[in-house]
Amino acid sequence: QVQLVESGGGLVQAGDSLRLSCAASGRTASSYVMGWFRQVPGKEREFVAGITRRSSTSYADSVKGRFTLSRDNAKNTVYLQMNSLKPEDTAVYYCGMSRYGDIVTRSSRDFGSWGQGTQVTVSS
Repeated sequence: QVQLVESGGGLVQAGDSLRLSCAASGRTASSYVMGWFRQVPGKEREFVAGITRRSSTSYADSVKGRFTLSRDNAKNTVYLQMNSLKPEDTAVYYCGMSRYGDIVTRSSRDFGSWGQGTQVTVSS
């Protein structure tokens, strides 16, 4: 049974930075694509960023150049560094483990395990 635990969310002002962490247990995260999605009430969960087991990354256009995804396989953890935050980044952020290892797909249906989510709120 995979367990993913997110941390690092909070309330910040526009232009600030946050770093989200996702610690995995029960399965070696290094073998799988790990991704971050976000969701606001009434909307579907949307792709933010993904990283393959070889650390190739993919980003949504809305965060490209501001967010950086990385992984520390020794710690079984992935990190999402979020800079220049905007009010539209406000959402619950979820970490997910994909069924794949080498392809970042942007559909939440390809991610079989999820964390509980962490709230990010950016005030203007």
